[in-house]
Amino acid sequence: MQKDLLQVSHISKKYQNSSVTTVALDDITFTIKQGEFVTIMGPSGSGKSTLMHILGALDKPTSGDYILDGHRVNDLSDDELSEIRNQKIGFIFQAYNLLPRTSALKNVMLPMSYAGVPEDIRLEKAKKLLELVGLSDRLYHTSNQLSGGQQQRVAIARSLSMDPSIILADEPTGNIASNQAEEIMGIFQSLNKSGRTIIMITHEPDIAAHSKRIITIKDGLISSDVPNNEKLKGINY
Repeated sequence: MQKDLLQVSHISKKYQNSSVTTVALDDITFTIKQGEFVTIMGPSGSGKSTLMHILGALDKPTSGDYILDGHRVNDLSDDELSEIRNQKIGFIFQAYNLLPRTSALKNVMLPMSYAGVPEDIRLEKAKKLLELVGLSDRLYHTSNQLSGGQQQRVAIARSLSMDPSIILADEPTGNIASNQAEEIMGIFQSLNKSGRTIIMITHEPDIAAHSKRIITIKDGLISSDVPNNEKLKGINY
């Protein structure tokens, strides 16, 4: 039986600006099990980016509980949050966030370098991860010598380098062509089949359709949470 990897219980997030209170998330509750491939989608301003920051331990909710792989995130110090991010979460961003004049190999090795992994081990692992995403012939190409799709593949390989519990992808196809986006989604599906837990943030229904479950956020609330055998036909913003 799959364990609950991530539990969000009645979380809310409010921002105070002088006398004005903005509610970004309002009493959100859901659970994600180990091995799921879940999309969180919604229009701009829906609260999905705020939710992503909380799920990624980059921010804390104003109220409610967030438990990540047995850790109650609300109670963690900044140093503990940093450790959780490094050990439990592999981040993939729309803008790739690669070092531009650094080889694909060194970009993938970077998180392992920060963690003190011996050089021979991180070199071997980085090569295997780049092979996994189809870039074994681009090991020594710098980021600015790669296409957008290839850069995102490097970012995926880097996200796997510390064997995280969760891959958290924020608009991972937002900057690449549609044919490359399909290839990236194929990699995600393959990773998920091998047992990886993936949470993807997107506003694109055709991208969300590659996942197994779709949570839709609107005005800070969950408007639907459906398995993807129902596709997105009934979802309207």
